[in-house]
Amino acid sequence: MATYKGISGFNIKSLATDPSNLLEGEIWYNSTSGTLKVAPFVESWASGNNMATARGSMATGGTQTAAFAAGGGNPGPLAVTEEYDGTNWTGSGALNTTRSYLAGCGTVPAGLAFGGFVGPPGAGAQTEEYNGSTWTSNPSPSGDLGTARYGLAGCGTQAAGLAFGGRPAPGGSTLTEEYGGTTWTASGAMTTARKYLAGFGTQAAAIAAGSGPPVISTTEEYGGATWTTVNSMNTARGGLGGTGTADAGVVFGGLPSASTATETWDGTNWTTSPATLTTGRYLIGGAGIQTSTVAFGGRGPGFLTATEEFTAASTAETITTS
Repeated sequence: MATYKGISGFNIKSLATDPSNLLEGEIWYNSTSGTLKVAPFVESWASGNNMATARGSMATGGTQTAAFAAGGGNPGPLAVTEEYDGTNWTGSGALNTTRSYLAGCGTVPAGLAFGGFVGPPGAGAQTEEYNGSTWTSNPSPSGDLGTARYGLAGCGTQAAGLAFGGRPAPGGSTLTEEYGGTTWTASGAMTTARKYLAGFGTQAAAIAAGSGPPVISTTEEYGGATWTTVNSMNTARGGLGGTGTADAGVVFGGLPSASTATETWDGTNWTTSPATLTTGRYLIGGAGIQTSTVAFGGRGPGFLTATEEFTAASTAETITTS
């Protein structure tokens, strides 16, 4: 008969207390409780407190415990800003330019918002910087995007941002621009034109996923100058949210039908998560990292204030015979 030691090469540990730093798949015997335990990797969504203003297509940035949501639409363009502290949303300074379908990146208190739909004539190029309480329009002659657009994606920091994709071209754009803290500079184009896509990572290493409608699953990776097509998502969609880094990301929600689907990215492949959003939606906002993300707002149908938190971690569970 095979034994655990024979299979794994070591004995099951006997510990008086559960380990403080759990490793995925770790097995041990808790001598205090007299139970055999294992540490599976668990992914889950949990409801948080609602936003004050229902909206979708916002500029977002930050972490699960310090996020911002600026602008957006319900259905027309808005300027309102709210901050999330891990529990509640609080109103903050409004954008100087009212707009929807804009992009954002950075942190609280160093955020960036750019592009968007500003009403007639449509696409905007305006760039604003956030200090945690107020937004300031970039006064530089080249401080706005080189190409006005909306439905674009953004990632990075206030001093090193990245903008890619977007409209007004009906099928989306391949355009990429880098922000250096004062001005935007054109960079390598994406292989696939996109709009209403998910983007996450940094200016030097980013991921672009999805687009639509019509929805696609195509994914590309940015290496600081050029884009390379990599493995596609399992579910084609547009208007989805995304957070994380180029080697550890998560996407959620999206079209074509107010999706609840969640997928994680490990730098090579996408994996469909067993965890799904409680409220299916698209044009959804998000902030954080792969293992600790907050998702908020969106449409599905109607404009939403719902907030959900995604957590992925190893947890101690007792092995039973049932």
